[in-house]
Amino acid sequence: LSLTTSTLITMTSNHWLLAWLGLELNTLSILPIIMKSHHPRATEATTKYFMVQATAATMILMASIMTAWQTGQWSIPHTTPTTTLLTTTAIMLKLGIAPLHLWYPQVLQGITMNTALVISTWQKIAPLTLLYMTHHNLNTQVLLLLGLASALIGGWAGLNQTQTRTIMAFSSIAHMGWLITAMTMNPGLTTLTMLTYLITTIATFKPLAMSKTMLDVGTSWPLSPTTLTTTMMTLMSLGGLPPLTGFMPKWLILKELTSAGLTLIATLILMASLPSLFFYVRLAYLTTLTTPPSTTNTTHKWR
Repeated sequence: LSLTTSTLITMTSNHWLLAWLGLELNTLSILPIIMKSHHPRATEATTKYFMVQATAATMILMASIMTAWQTGQWSIPHTTPTTTLLTTTAIMLKLGIAPLHLWYPQVLQGITMNTALVISTWQKIAPLTLLYMTHHNLNTQVLLLLGLASALIGGWAGLNQTQTRTIMAFSSIAHMGWLITAMTMNPGLTTLTMLTYLITTIATFKPLAMSKTMLDVGTSWPLSPTTLTTTMMTLMSLGGLPPLTGFMPKWLILKELTSAGLTLIATLILMASLPSLFFYVRLAYLTTLTTPPSTTNTTHKWR
């Protein structure tokens, strides 16, 4: 309830203090959920998450006070170039966008898959709303570079991972890169990209909730091939493979970039998405096209 309320406070507020209050309430309400398992890794993840989010929230509070001091306005759209830069940095830190992404895979690695789902989806809505409300003041070149860096790092760093949660963390970083690239071009397209990301991420995370590594996913094929086939389809969709849903926002973003004459950026971000697609295909191959270790007389439940 607190999670929902805090996000709604930030989304509906036009005042910097209310937005900051919503973000702080959001952070405090997720901490017990992360700590739920009482595992040492969960405690470590909670501490890291709290420190990162508290730092970002302090930066937003400082930026809002500077804005009020310089302009005499507390409303969110009224910002100066300095405070806009500070706010953007804080939001990038909250979202786990490169180069401020290092905390994100480490936090996701120490928590359960369901909690990781909440952090990867719901917790991104409030900071993105703030970014959305201040987008007309943002530096387009900086956002495009950050988006490209996120797509590159999310793709290349994910290649080296075997744990499903870490793979999904780097996947999320890459998707956030596409999202802020869309924000520089067309705010309406950002909403579509975010909705597609939310739907496909939820559809991917839920079946993977019982697995920790790629091999765990592979052993579930004999038990439930239908679920696993659907999971593989959503993974391919996350990778942006045509003609699946995840391809549509990427195609529209590339169209917007080329229309604006940014063909080089469009080519680079398209190439950056190839490693992401590769590790999704690798995950699909390991799960559906290879058989798990078993004896020759093993009976499959679905036959």
